[in-house]
Amino acid sequence: MSERFPVSTPKAGAGVLDLLRRFAADPAAAIAYGEECLKKTQAIEPQLKAFEYLPRDVAPKTGPLGGIPVAIKDIIATSDMPTTNGSQIYRDHVPDADAWVVERLRNLGATIFGKTVSTEFAWRHPGPTVNPWNPEHTPGGSSSGSAAAVAAGLVPLALGTQTLGSVIRPAAFNGVVGFKPSFGAIPRDGVHPLSPSLDHVGFFARRVDDVAFALSLLAGTSADDRHGRPLPGFTVGIDQGLTPHRTPRLAAVRFAKWERAEAEQKTVFESVIDKLRSAGATITEIELRELDAVNWHAITTIMLSEATTIFSDLIARHPDRVSEVMKGHVESGRSKTAMEYLAAKAAQALRQKALAAELDGFDAVLTLPAFGEAPRGLDWTGDAEYCAPWTFVGAPAVSLPAGFGNNGLPLGVQIAGPYRNDLHVLRVAKWAEAVLAFDPGVPLLARK
Repeated sequence: MSERFPVSTPKAGAGVLDLLRRFAADPAAAIAYGEECLKKTQAIEPQLKAFEYLPRDVAPKTGPLGGIPVAIKDIIATSDMPTTNGSQIYRDHVPDADAWVVERLRNLGATIFGKTVSTEFAWRHPGPTVNPWNPEHTPGGSSSGSAAAVAAGLVPLALGTQTLGSVIRPAAFNGVVGFKPSFGAIPRDGVHPLSPSLDHVGFFARRVDDVAFALSLLAGTSADDRHGRPLPGFTVGIDQGLTPHRTPRLAAVRFAKWERAEAEQKTVFESVIDKLRSAGATITEIELRELDAVNWHAITTIMLSEATTIFSDLIARHPDRVSEVMKGHVESGRSKTAMEYLAAKAAQALRQKALAAELDGFDAVLTLPAFGEAPRGLDWTGDAEYCAPWTFVGAPAVSLPAGFGNNGLPLGVQIAGPYRNDLHVLRVAKWAEAVLAFDPGVPLLARK
């Protein structure tokens, strides 16, 4: 372990439910907290580069999320702040209206705490954000700034999006909890599309309770998002949080790509299995061969085909303001035939339906969120192949911090389940979180 990044770091900041309990006992604390978050962000931001835009007003509002600063990924529209979509084309663009999810947050009393850096249109071309554990490494993408901001303790909650692995992977790389709800759980009105068959809105926080609380308040449907499907409603009590699922039955899934994982990531995974078994979980190894065989080719076929339709005209109109990475992806999308796209969509529907049957008798899947630590350098945001299966079938997935690698960067595990089983997956994750009792602490850049 690198001496620059010892495991015995200070404890991380308070979570959303912790703060709401504090604010209920002392309303003035909400004012001080918002000001403290802004002051800390202004101090760290020159090094972290997590934000495109910071708020001018952090005064707390009233409501279920009153006093909670929420950072917004910069492909999600805000009517009072620029929304750049990570692109020079939209550098000064201020939308006419909030995205559905932002409007909902405002109505719940949340403080919209600025716009966080996204890769270009939430695709692969990265922004300037660094990993707060080591600025020589990527924070992951595409929700780069949101993950880094929560890890650094600048905000307790942030919005991200995932089309391949853009919530789960950066959550693992930054040592925070990431949650991608089931496909269609949160309307995407006002979220710049990348691939409408795959785009999800998700969350970053420090606790499973916090992402569960966010989902309980933000899940919904909109007439303008035809992919929406309401989740079974649930509530999360501020005092007790989510009720954990006791001693779950877990399917450990390694996939054929397991051999490519870093040794330290494998060690952390085996350690997690041992700890959960010791606490009473039943864990059985399964393969999910059919999903493993088709998901990567099918998901990239869908994404490239749909993204090419969305971005071809934009590239034609602004060739000098679009990255070569984007141009290359769109060119790849043009090579996809209609038959390939339709076959991929059929595989998506088949595997989504089949997963529920394949996981019959299990409460959730336990797998990796990434191949290991965040890669060195800022040009590559990491491999999304361990996230892709669950995005492909629209399944709920949670990333939990679980350890550190040889470079002192966080490592995680991923818990997933069948489509629309969000509450069940979150309850399993809450139980696992308590058993692991792993607090990664405060990253280097935040220790000021």
